Amino acid sequence: MVKETAKIISQDKIAKDIFSMWIKTDIAYEAKAGQFISVFTKDRSKLLPRPISLCEIYKLAGLIRIVYRVTGKDTGTKQLSRLEGGDTIEIMGPLGNGFPMEDDDGKEILLIGGGIGIPPMLQLAKEFKRADVRMAMGYKDEVFLKEDFENVGSLIIATEDGNAGVQGNVMDLVAWHFKRPDTIYACGPTPMLRALKEYADRFAITLYVSMEEKMACGIGACLACVCKSTHEDEYGNPQQKKICSDGPVFLSSQVEV
Repeated sequence: MVKETAKIISQDKIAKDIFSMWIKTDIAYEAKAGQFISVFTKDRSKLLPRPISLCEIYKLAGLIRIVYRVTGKDTGTKQLSRLEGGDTIEIMGPLGNGFPMEDDDGKEILLIGGGIGIPPMLQLAKEFKRADVRMAMGYKDEVFLKEDFENVGSLIIATEDGNAGVQGNVMDLVAWHFKRPDTIYACGPTPMLRALKEYADRFAITLYVSMEEKMACGIGACLACVCKSTHEDEYGNPQQKKICSDGPVFLSSQVEV
């Protein structure tokens, strides 16, 4: 884990309230799909960093890409969106465990993203290094990263308002447009992950979920982002898992979503 003042290479608005930032950083050398960084603002009144997942990683060039949503008028993400190429930014990472890369020979694999859980699936798709990676992405309205995903695999999208792709959500895509996969990797809002867990349990599908949660320290020290494990302690109580350090990626059978 590294904490450093890194240089912003570029930043662009790619959809309504969605920004893409490229950063030159040593973090790239150790990072992998599913991990995240903590981003600190220059406003010292905002003490806590913002956890943002890694969208792309270029190890040889020492570059990472983050794609994030701006929320609120004077929030940390709003301040980040004002930065430009040449500015510096304080970041810490790579954090979290990332997605496990199982032996995928001959397996039907499906990558699923929803909302701001879509960006980390891009690096994961690239790390599989196979042309037949299948991906289902669900958007509320405006689509982003579509061409990036199409360059690395087979993509189907859903939008709630039907302005692009299938009208509906990713579960509609899973039910009607895909052969039943052996393994699913997913990141997105809790209702989506909960529905996928029910689907995976019903058909004995291996499911890895990257859980979204508000975080404080990002390193497992404050216990602000815990979830219940399906394992019990010696007193019969559910064990707690820290999403920032034990996760954010979990085998769905090991946690309550």
